[in-house]
Amino acid sequence: MGQRRRDADRPLGAWYADDPEQAVHQAEISAYTTHQHREAVVGAMAVAAAAALAADPASPPSAEALLDGVVALVPRSAVGAGLRRARDMLDYGDTATVAAVLGCGRRTTAHDTVPFALWSAARALGDYEEGFWSTAQVGGDMDTTCAIVGGVIAAGKAGAPPGVGGADGEPAGLGAGGGVGHRDGSVTPESPLRNAVPGQGPGWASCGTDAAPGVPRLVG
Repeated sequence: MGQRRRDADRPLGAWYADDPEQAVHQAEISAYTTHQHREAVVGAMAVAAAAALAADPASPPSAEALLDGVVALVPRSAVGAGLRRARDMLDYGDTATVAAVLGCGRRTTAHDTVPFALWSAARALGDYEEGFWSTAQVGGDMDTTCAIVGGVIAAGKAGAPPGVGGADGEPAGLGAGGGVGHRDGSVTPESPLRNAVPGQGPGWASCGTDAAPGVPRLVG
């Protein structure tokens, strides 16, 4: 999954917040222009589905409902198997253990990246900062996993990044930082990440068997 591919699926999902099936369909079509591998396409579909569900203007989903909804919208695949496993691990509090089981992008494949990213996003809906740092602390392909997690969380109106929003309640800095537009005319803003270097300080772990000794990595 390349940078441009994953960046494209999150605003696509938010745009179709009231129609996740259409978000998945459009993601599948657009993914084939850059990715011919079926698992990569399913990964794009899953990210778009998650963003659409998180951006639901009626009611934001629970963590369980988010992953159940994504699983129902993607075809049978290694990504889908990983998502079902991620759903079963929502009650795990140790992010490093979950990353050791699901993978966190070290293999640079969709099924080694998307399930963990959506698990992390589901557990932090409405809390952009928590989702970002809990994802970054396990290492792996952090630019991909954090991009997915941040985009899905920010698709929801309660998931704006820290520091976004003016004193009058209006979004701040949209011209500089960009944002996710919804078809109802509202915008969920995005902003640059705060100046910090993930991986420095206590609590840093690396995904894979070295992150949680004795926990095998499962291949979807």
